[in-house]
Amino acid sequence: MRLDEFIEDFQRDEAADLRRLAEEKSYAITEYLDDVERQLDETVQGDALFGSTAPSIFVGRSNYPDVSTGLLSPVAGPETDPTDYVTSGEWYQQGYSIDDVFQRRTGLLNSTRAAKVDVNDVWDGFVGVQREVAIADEPVDVEIGLDGQPDLDVDLDDIGAPRGPRARARDAELAENPSVPLEVEKTLEDDDWRADGAMTYLYRRGFDVYEINKILSAGALGQGANRRLVPTRWSITAVDDTVGQYLRGTIRNANSIDTTEVRVNEYMGNTYWVIMTPGQWEFELVELKAPGSIWNPDPDAGMYMAADSEGYEGRTDYVDETSGAYYASRLAVLEHLQERGRQAKVLVVRHATPEYWAPVGVWQIREGVRHAFEQELGEAESFRDALTELAPHFPISLAQLRRKSELVSGLQAQITDF
Repeated sequence: MRLDEFIEDFQRDEAADLRRLAEEKSYAITEYLDDVERQLDETVQGDALFGSTAPSIFVGRSNYPDVSTGLLSPVAGPETDPTDYVTSGEWYQQGYSIDDVFQRRTGLLNSTRAAKVDVNDVWDGFVGVQREVAIADEPVDVEIGLDGQPDLDVDLDDIGAPRGPRARARDAELAENPSVPLEVEKTLEDDDWRADGAMTYLYRRGFDVYEINKILSAGALGQGANRRLVPTRWSITAVDDTVGQYLRGTIRNANSIDTTEVRVNEYMGNTYWVIMTPGQWEFELVELKAPGSIWNPDPDAGMYMAADSEGYEGRTDYVDETSGAYYASRLAVLEHLQERGRQAKVLVVRHATPEYWAPVGVWQIREGVRHAFEQELGEAESFRDALTELAPHFPISLAQLRRKSELVSGLQAQITDF
């Protein structure tokens, strides 16, 4: 499809969108917590919580290397499917809204204990139970002894998904023997296998990054003496980065794409423009955060812009401005190129509108870009032509984008661009 036809099909009634937002946006998190409090009263038996736990854990980063480590357990009762509460790409497939995410995540009790990150071969006690839950391929029944009443506050994080109530755990015991995939057993048994190699191996064997990051977080990957708990926020980005580097290596000698391609996707109040043009691998993420949004709350502040990039050889240091969003979006692009056996120069522009009224984690960025490649394709004669035609539909001018973006600033400026 020609790019002008592609853009015409994507026209939006911005005023209608805002009206819809005003009608549909929900701030009913406190209502969810009221339900959770009632469910906790029904589920907690004395000072113990018994039931299926989602195959999910949480490791905090405060006071590292002394961290808070937790088991995440749904509190909605035995009829609940625990896997519905686990962050995964399925949430995109099912069309989850921000409200849906908060309902799931506030329905998980995070039973926590303090722990040292150096766990090496610890498979007993609370940390041992946590590791067993993390490596299992199905939810595991556990019994958790609680110390005190749960704290019903909600924790928000731009990298991980929201977290609901917390309670201090006295102890935890498995009520059954967990089923562990053979591939995970292999990585556990090899004490000489570096964590990055083990992550790549699991990915190549069909494990998605969601599964790998919880295994890494539980201290179940890496050389034996070096195995340690990894804060969830760090493990998410570490897996995205490691798998992304592996995928970049697979396309180093691949042929380039032939034409400039444009795709767009919208999810949870975020718009993702993915522009790919012929050439050796380069990548840049530009984030635009609307004034009046949660990320840029001052309505008079103007558009907040952030950008990070890499060339053919990749990056050797952590990004400065876009944090985990960079690695999540880069992974999605590299998965697409690796599947095609091609390489390209790629610009991703993310516009976080006021509709994105609460952070739900970088998973929605990963999935938003992943599924952009399922959308209709627009083609342009060149990268310049694509930007020229798209510029009127960006929330900033081409001149502003050029001042922020290295890929765009590499184009020779023309007076008509300003």
